Amino acid sequence: MTNNSEASVRQTDSGKLVQKVGLWGATMMGLGSIIGTGVFVSIGIAAEVTGPSVVLAIAVAAVVAICNGLSSAQLAACHPVSGGTYEYGYRWLGPRWGFTAGWMFLCAKSASAATAALGLSGYLLHALGQADNEANPGGQGRAVVTVLVALAAIVLVTLLVLGGIRRSSHTNMVIVSVTLISLAAFVIAGLPTAIAQGGDQLFPLFDPGDGATGPIEGFLRACALMFVAFTGYGRIATMAEEVHHPRQTIPRAIITTLFLSAAIYIAVGAIAVLSVGSSELVSTRDVHAAPLEIIARQFDVPAVAAIVAIGAITAMLGVLVNLVLGLSRVVLAMGRRRDIPKVFAKLDATATTPYPAVIVTGLFIGGLAMIGDVKTTWSFSAFTVLVYYAITNLAAIRLTKEERLYSPIIAWVGLGSCLFLAFWVEAQIWIAGLAIILLGFLWQAVAKRR
Repeated sequence: MTNNSEASVRQTDSGKLVQKVGLWGATMMGLGSIIGTGVFVSIGIAAEVTGPSVVLAIAVAAVVAICNGLSSAQLAACHPVSGGTYEYGYRWLGPRWGFTAGWMFLCAKSASAATAALGLSGYLLHALGQADNEANPGGQGRAVVTVLVALAAIVLVTLLVLGGIRRSSHTNMVIVSVTLISLAAFVIAGLPTAIAQGGDQLFPLFDPGDGATGPIEGFLRACALMFVAFTGYGRIATMAEEVHHPRQTIPRAIITTLFLSAAIYIAVGAIAVLSVGSSELVSTRDVHAAPLEIIARQFDVPAVAAIVAIGAITAMLGVLVNLVLGLSRVVLAMGRRRDIPKVFAKLDATATTPYPAVIVTGLFIGGLAMIGDVKTTWSFSAFTVLVYYAITNLAAIRLTKEERLYSPIIAWVGLGSCLFLAFWVEAQIWIAGLAIILLGFLWQAVAKRR
């Protein structure tokens, strides 16, 4: 009987990646991409524009993500190659749509990865006693140190990913486990405080704290911002070429990941809001410590703050690992189609790592991290990711009856939701996003001529 590894080796002649990842590994990859920057950062950002209703925004974003996830799942099952919606757009919609999806993915997730690296740096410096305080409110020197630590983290993660998918997968499982334990500790420790408050922190339910956003506008913007927190499930689709039995494994892994992450986000968001109120979340979002850690200090369990701090650091690391993995696979796919130089389509001798794609991904993320500004990156990610998944749903609508796993209504709901929410982010953000799409088209035209 031929084992899986032997079968995979024979596939290397076709230039494809070796299949090493099963259902458990794919699900943990998805959780590692989702449970990170979103739960430790985006809840505070969304609470600023909608108040306590951020918990409802999490639920709405989860529903949209589930629709998109089901579309991604059936596309990946029909076409299990690296590249995600970049490849689906090419196959079912045409080159222009495919290129747009790949371009949006690279822009959005590179910004998210840079944010994760800077977040990791901030949490680590805080844990080491280098947090800002009233006597030393953080100046240029602190910003430089934050960027340098972020760059060091990017270099280390890039080297880890260059070591191959198996080592990265095992590391991811450890990271996700630690993060989940810390979040469970936060929920359990905060439950008595939340119950004691008796729901007083929920009113007024729609309470934009920025003073410039109406209740409805703020809530819809919060939904868009929270949607980004769930988009890590796309990591599973982009690694479809490396998954055992993708037609069965990919849908199960995506669905499992989304339901688990939605439950975790709602539980954490509810405990945070009910225990201390949305105003506390807003006041801590610009602090160089995880907001959940600051909230945890107000609980009656002293050790929980330290546990949450550790979880925050590992979460940022997990997000960075998975984003480098996912981005490099899209770069690989774009190199195969000559949308970017062909050199990025090369694999190493074991056919497990697209090393030029990994290296350029690390360099690009590092360049963005050197900006050192994380205030607008999340909104930018929201617009570009929503455009990306609108293309995903549009491709799913084009599936034939034989290819389709779910009702086309799901894809239509996902498409409408993505297009609707995309333009509720700040006007300057979506205008910049549209400009970047046009720049991408210009680049593609020049590259094709050459």
